Amino acid sequence: MGFFDHFQKKGSNPIKPQPLQIRRELVPQTTSSSKKSLLDKPQRPNGQARFRRDGEHGAPHHAKSLKPPSKNPRKRVSPSQLRVESSSEDSQEGSPSNASRKKLKPSLSVGPDLQRQVRSRKAFSDDDSGQFPMVHAADITSLDTSVKFVPAFEGLPERAEVLFQYPSASQQERYHLVKPQHGHDDFEALEDIIQVMYKVAEHYLPEVERESFTDESTGFPQRLSRAVKRHSEKDVRGVILEWNAALVKLRDNGTISQVLDGCKCLDPKLVERILTQTYSRTVSPRVSSLREYENGTDNVYGELLPKFVSDILKKDTRMKSDHIFVDLGSGVGNVVLQVALEIGCESWGCEMMKNACDLADLQQNEFRARCRLWGLAVGDIHLERGDFLTNVVMGKVLKRADVILVNNQAFTPELNDRLTGLFLDLKEGCRIVSLKSFVPPGHKITHRNLNSPYNILEVEQKEYYSGCVSWTNAPGTYYVSTKDTTKIKSFAEMHT
Repeated sequence: MGFFDHFQKKGSNPIKPQPLQIRRELVPQTTSSSKKSLLDKPQRPNGQARFRRDGEHGAPHHAKSLKPPSKNPRKRVSPSQLRVESSSEDSQEGSPSNASRKKLKPSLSVGPDLQRQVRSRKAFSDDDSGQFPMVHAADITSLDTSVKFVPAFEGLPERAEVLFQYPSASQQERYHLVKPQHGHDDFEALEDIIQVMYKVAEHYLPEVERESFTDESTGFPQRLSRAVKRHSEKDVRGVILEWNAALVKLRDNGTISQVLDGCKCLDPKLVERILTQTYSRTVSPRVSSLREYENGTDNVYGELLPKFVSDILKKDTRMKSDHIFVDLGSGVGNVVLQVALEIGCESWGCEMMKNACDLADLQQNEFRARCRLWGLAVGDIHLERGDFLTNVVMGKVLKRADVILVNNQAFTPELNDRLTGLFLDLKEGCRIVSLKSFVPPGHKITHRNLNSPYNILEVEQKEYYSGCVSWTNAPGTYYVSTKDTTKIKSFAEMHT
């Protein structure tokens, strides 16, 4: 499984990924007249608020190849119940419940962020000898007391270790040669190493070295997988030692730095691997504390999954590294961390639930260590505690924000109304992404409601599909609102 795999109740049967199915779907292209500004159409009756649906501009849907998900489990808590779900890409094509839902949103081209610096200079330097606090994979066996780990090979002592090299000049990570005694929904050390090998080869090496590192016969992850299947501890250690030496050589001769310096963006799948590692070492062993969220209140816990977040960042809001992102109700900090790494921008979050805040702090510390292991630069991260309606720091940050995320799926109407009042102070063009619209359908500007915050929001309704949120596998709608005061100005000019 990938990032945000869901927490499974004790005693339930593990859910395995469905067989891989590749499905081709033809979606007719629609066209419509281009949008005109409010000043071009002052005759729009009564200043009615506009809702545009995703795909209004007729962008074609593109086919997309499907790959099996990586087996790196993450425990999750959904708002109303504990559940295990697979993504839409794992769902069987013939399933009647999902057959009509697995659509792909139109892909919008996003130009390269020329200001983005992907490589962390510090991670490739000799600062503090590359030693820093982090949660090693070996520590998970002692942190997660709910899972019993056993030696991966017969005759091994319980705490047998290997050291594994990452692309940077930082310390190696300690792994215990163990496996979970039951099931496949818990942390698997050797599988984690294999997935890291694939990601490093794909994103850190030139083509020739990449092909050599992943050759079907002689590639490192392939050889390690075969050694695990043969139950050969000797071969496992041998492959890892060879990997360590080969990666150090490419790091020292500048090959890895050269590849990273040529990058202006990060692949979302690489970002997801790093976030998965962070989550499994900090949140997963303590995930039971999130059960204390109370259903039926504003404090219900649920998350947007990484692919959905990536689409929001790249397609809906087109974020760049010089932007400012804010997550109101940031939970354990997943989205804040993802934005800081994937976009490289200043990223803020605010959460009021103590347990989630504590886990967010743990994640932030481990995330910084993980990014240094991988040699990647991230944007500034700020996690605030408290009520975002009254937090003074967040009030100032909101005035500078370019994109605001509000997972208000479970917010009460009263909270949504109070939150809308904050949008009056946003800068022009700021975008607000939410699961519920802040503007009632059919809202019209009138003389009686001239001061309503609804009047400054231009709302676009969009659709998300299965596998996008943690609390359900069903599709749904979300909204991208843009602060646009031209509507109210046009109305005032027409009636003066």
